[in-house]
Order: sequence, then structure tokens, then C-alpha cells
Amino acid sequence: MELLERFANGEMDAFETLFRQFQCDVYRWIVRIVRDHGIAEDLTVETFLRIHKAHARFDPSGNFRGWARRIATNLALDHLKRSRREVELPDNLQQPALPDPAVRSETRGQIRRAFRQLSPKLRIVAVLALIEDVPYAEIAASLGISEVAVRVRALRATRILRKNLVEQGIEV
Repeated sequence: MELLERFANGEMDAFETLFRQFQCDVYRWIVRIVRDHGIAEDLTVETFLRIHKAHARFDPSGNFRGWARRIATNLALDHLKRSRREVELPDNLQQPALPDPAVRSETRGQIRRAFRQLSPKLRIVAVLALIEDVPYAEIAASLGISEVAVRVRALRATRILRKNLVEQGIEV
């Protein structure tokens, strides 16, 4: 608690300590969202710049990790909205064995296109909940929304993904 109070009061040593403690966590969180290590590095730096600038608004009795993740999530969402980049899916997704690698590659491409068609707000929840298997409560805290809103977004994303995949000829 003392460290957080010192940070809120603007002490640089406290900020540096928090940076060292949380930079890996924030970076991993952003990678989960943007699916690009280089962009995640840039967004991690930007996150900590914003954290440093906003130190006076931080409540020392609050949860620093959740606050940092919320800032990181907002930056990552802004990036997704600006770039409309393709969401990379992990190569180790479990799926039925397909005899032809070309078919497998085409299916992955169709899934990527279906994810790309989601709005950034739905895409971030879909990636975190459906692919990364992050608990709804953790997603809600990081996005600054209710757990119910996360569930609704996950359901909407699933329905849209299912519809888009069926339209592309993939049975789900």
C-alpha cells in the first residue's frame, strides 16, 4: 500500500518499481488482444507513459494491476479500431484432422476473416474469452464493463462468427 501511495504522490522511484513489477503482465495482456509482439511492445510503453501521467488520479487503495490493464486495454482497442488488422489465431487450435493442408490453411483464413468482421469491442471479448479462455470476471475488470456485458458480447460474437462461417461454407 505504501508503494501505491508514493506512486500516487508522484514519486519516480515508486513508478519505476511498479513498472518493473507489472511491465510483463501488461505486455502479455496486450499481446493477447492485438496478437502482434511488436505492436504490444509499443502499446506497453504507451500504457506506462499514460500511467505515469495519470498518477495523481490513481486511488492508492485500488487495484493497480486492474487499473493498468484497463489503460492497456483501451490503448489496444484504439489500435484495433484504427488498424482493422487481422486477428491471428494460434496454430495449436484443436480441430478435426483434415487430410489436406491446403484445406486446413483455407479454413484458418476463413476463420480469420470471420474474426476480422467483428467490431473491435466484440473481437476483443471473443479473442480473450473464446481463444485465450480468460475468465469473464477478469475480462470485465480489464475492459471496465460488467461481467454480464462480457457474457452478452461473447454471445453476440459467437453468433456473428457462426453466421459468417456458415456463409463461407464452414459447418459449425
